[in-house]
Amino acid sequence: MNIQLQACTAQDADELFAFERDNRRYFEQSIPSRGDDYYEPETFRERHASLLQEQLDGKSFFFLIKNETGSILGRINLVDRHPITKRAELGYRIGRLNTVKGIATQAVRLLMEYCPALDIQEIQAKTTDGNTASQIILSRNGFKRVNEEETAELNGQQVTLIQFKRIV
Repeated sequence: MNIQLQACTAQDADELFAFERDNRRYFEQSIPSRGDDYYEPETFRERHASLLQEQLDGKSFFFLIKNETGSILGRINLVDRHPITKRAELGYRIGRLNTVKGIATQAVRLLMEYCPALDIQEIQAKTTDGNTASQIILSRNGFKRVNEEETAELNGQQVTLIQFKRIV
């Protein structure tokens, strides 16, 4: 499947809200919930506007993963960009109906191409020890596992977070 990355805009709010709402239960199986208020239309719009301001300020970058017809398949982000170390944190999520199709692997690869223009030289990512799919996606894109691990609570259970890093 051919995909494209498109920088998030204010015009994406309604379609992105529907994507997040439709995939909420699926996402919450593997990442912490964003809370009930996130799924209220007005709150979502406020948070979306705040993220877009971060993007304008060069602190974070938010992209939609779209197919040939322009439908949202997922999202991929580089957040907390540090202007001195030129480091940012990678995050992505693919909608339930589009997993196991290579979309995340392809999206991460495409995102790497944006990094020089965004003045990012190092990307860090975290995934849970049980999320082997994400570990494979990162490894296929040249990320190396680092020995820094931490624990977190996910759905009432303690999980180990594994950190990955890639120099761009």
